Amino acid sequence: MSDRALYLKAAEDLRPNDKQWQAYESGGHCVLLAGPGSGKTKTLTVKLARMLSEDVEDPRGFACITYNNECARELEMRLDGLGIAPGGRVFIGTVHSFSLTQILLPYAKVAGLGLPDDFQVATRRQTRAALENAHAKVIKGPENPQTWDFRLGQHRRRFLNRDVDAWKTVDPQLTRLVEAYEAELRQMGVIDFDDMPLLALRALATNAWLRKAIAAKYPILAVDEYQDLGRALHAMVMGLCFSAGIRLFAVGDVDQSIYGFTGANPELLKKLSERDDVETVRLGLNYRCGSQIVTASEYALGEARGYRAPDGAHEGTIYFHPCTGGYAAQARYLIEQLIPEIRARRPDLNVGEIAILYPAAFIGDEVATAAANNGYGVIRTDGNALYPRGSRLMRWLEQCAMWCCGGWRSGQPQVSRVIAEGARLFHELLATDDDRLEFQRDLIATLWDRRDDTLSLHDWLVSLRDEIIKPRIDRARSLADEFETLNTFINRFGPTGDVEDFPLGEFAGIGTGLDRINLSTLHSAKGREFDAVILFGMEEGRLPRNNASDGEIREARRLFYVGFTRARHEIHLMHGQHNPSRFVTEVQERLEGE
Repeated sequence: MSDRALYLKAAEDLRPNDKQWQAYESGGHCVLLAGPGSGKTKTLTVKLARMLSEDVEDPRGFACITYNNECARELEMRLDGLGIAPGGRVFIGTVHSFSLTQILLPYAKVAGLGLPDDFQVATRRQTRAALENAHAKVIKGPENPQTWDFRLGQHRRRFLNRDVDAWKTVDPQLTRLVEAYEAELRQMGVIDFDDMPLLALRALATNAWLRKAIAAKYPILAVDEYQDLGRALHAMVMGLCFSAGIRLFAVGDVDQSIYGFTGANPELLKKLSERDDVETVRLGLNYRCGSQIVTASEYALGEARGYRAPDGAHEGTIYFHPCTGGYAAQARYLIEQLIPEIRARRPDLNVGEIAILYPAAFIGDEVATAAANNGYGVIRTDGNALYPRGSRLMRWLEQCAMWCCGGWRSGQPQVSRVIAEGARLFHELLATDDDRLEFQRDLIATLWDRRDDTLSLHDWLVSLRDEIIKPRIDRARSLADEFETLNTFINRFGPTGDVEDFPLGEFAGIGTGLDRINLSTLHSAKGREFDAVILFGMEEGRLPRNNASDGEIREARRLFYVGFTRARHEIHLMHGQHNPSRFVTEVQERLEGE
């Protein structure tokens, strides 16, 4: 089937939904306001496929920016199913990746940013050292310099234009610390994570030719999860789409804005959607959640949005579990009683379709311990996971492991996808056909000789590191931190490590999540869905936290709403016997009053 036939066939699934079809048919700037389970990813990907085929002539293409690598990966998989792979015409990635690969690496020198020709992306070790040195020069106190990291980041993201007087007057000490910190980074010849969009925005703002160059390559800009991407991205959109002429297709939901601590501001999406030169479409159906869960989710949000389940949808059920004891006792109840009850009601349910979500990673430790004591495997996507789930290198290695553990026989994942994802990781080094062919040949040879799910994970990782990654990593300017993550992970299985080595097949299973209970913070669960969701630790003082401001309470409510709407069939709310979150109490009272 041709690529055109693929998206045309997929588009027919959008036709019965008037709003999805309206977005698909839009011809200019369009903002799609899409609540949980509304089919927004399908609408976005089919629309992108259509625009690439019908509205953009080769070799021009589109750039699609999203919040994190997990979102980018999901979009890549959906577009791959429509015959579209990332490459010369298509960029799919985070705003940081877009800033680095499309603006800073090719244009930093001519854009007058003052960066050395061979600048690198800083590792965590380098950023810590830079902050320590800057603190010693500016603050000069006995405290841990890293306690300033959060405030420093907020201050940098707040002032996109440093020529205004407020940059010097609002918090002069913090401004001096930022300037000293950035000077330390430049002395090392590196930029950090926050530098990427800030420097890219500066380059775009001061160089009209650069805006034209981006528009020439990508006449269409798509933005997913717009509400999470912050002021730097919003300023880029304003310049590229409403000055340089790039067509915008943005998707988001102000009710799911939960990253205020990173600079996200839901008002930016709201203002964008209210522009006269933007067509705004609001999706009103929730295809994911049962009808009762859809109704209760508006109680969780505290706002009426008019969302409804489609006709004939299942009902879904909400359960409340006041528990005695601390988190350890509650975790034992969850694992030893609640999960067996869920499985008894739903005997065909794989435990990989159960998620336990909580406000903070340390709470997950108690659940993980109770699960291990009762023979359940878990997959964690929080700060206490074996390795960061957002690591592009580690996720690619999961794909490699899955191929070695049977994928080579079943075709899932396809070797072409494993090669393509690896090539994107090392894209800086694979500039020629010969480079790409050598990478493909080396990778297949290394994986082919290690098609055994009983192999030691430690030994398998060491082989991949030494034969494929290490020879290339020194020339990849953006992967130094990823390499440190891999080495830290490998060392945890060594003689002095804290984790007992396990077979390759278990690592491959982490990638699929089969037969493992999902443990995640509420933040990390965004964008995902499960048959049964257990919201654990839903207590006053935890969500919202004590002494929270009005803005923090609103964001905590949105976070509760995000967790609530991950569930397809069952949502369970767990809390201490006498200390339910005000959000839980409100949902329960409104359901009882119906």
